[in-house]
Amino acid sequence: MSVPAVAVLTRYLGRYGILVAYGLLVIAVATQSDRFLTKRNILNLLDQAAPLGLIAVGVTLCIIAGIFDLSTGSVFAVAAVAAAKAASVDPWLGVAVGVAVGASLGAFNALVMSTTGINSFIGTLSTSIMFRGIALLATSGLIVSVADREYKTLGTETLLDAKLTVWVFAAVAVILGLTLARTTLGRALYAIGGNSEAARLVGIRVGSVQTFAYVMSGTCAAVAGVLTSSRTGSAQADIGIGLELSAITAVVVGGTSIFGGEGAVWRTVVGVMLLQTIGNAFNLLGVDPTYKQVVQGVLILAAVSIDHLVRQRTR
Repeated sequence: MSVPAVAVLTRYLGRYGILVAYGLLVIAVATQSDRFLTKRNILNLLDQAAPLGLIAVGVTLCIIAGIFDLSTGSVFAVAAVAAAKAASVDPWLGVAVGVAVGASLGAFNALVMSTTGINSFIGTLSTSIMFRGIALLATSGLIVSVADREYKTLGTETLLDAKLTVWVFAAVAVILGLTLARTTLGRALYAIGGNSEAARLVGIRVGSVQTFAYVMSGTCAAVAGVLTSSRTGSAQADIGIGLELSAITAVVVGGTSIFGGEGAVWRTVVGVMLLQTIGNAFNLLGVDPTYKQVVQGVLILAAVSIDHLVRQRTR
């Protein structure tokens, strides 16, 4: 094979390798289980992927902008609790309050990072602990239940056989995907993630753009929390533990660079589906779910290692 052909193949795999990997996974699982490609299982897979997908899409903006948000699991819980409490007054007030709380916590993250100047990894880890404590104080460690049937509509009703949660996830992914790919704001996120100082020198308002990323991350986590609360008709302080790590895993496995400046929402969506498909396959094939963590760890290590090697070669 000629050098140009190798270069083209390498570039193609770099851009679309995650799709090839996911396609091979689907084929492999389908050959082992005749239930995998059934309509019921596919709809169930999409429904399970929606909450994680919403969080991961928001986290994608942060990572592309060169920052981390480790508070999304806690924001998920606080928003779910706030929504469930407000829903006792009015179901749609509950939805509005939950989403507003998430956006506010995202803005608080941005304020803390900008005023203290601390690393976002440590900063959002700290606020994550704080937010989880707020959820615990708000519930006194108890489950908050919602009896209103209308509140449960958003999390349980279907449209064209798919749950509304799936359509919400799809809509958010499309909107944020287009924002990244087609707008000045999206280009600013990439520029800041690539080199924040250079972005500042050319006139990009780094603080404002990163604030947008934090607010959207908090909002997406809140929407996921509200949908989950609506589905179960309840909320408690310990829900969503570990979701922030699963979201980052999906983002990185999808091909978004952990070092910032590169990536796309569609990659994150594929990363989410890949992780959910692995879990679904384990269930269908009767494999010990403990191995799922091992597989996810291997995927993260492989994705970060490949990203690091590619960056070294392109310097």
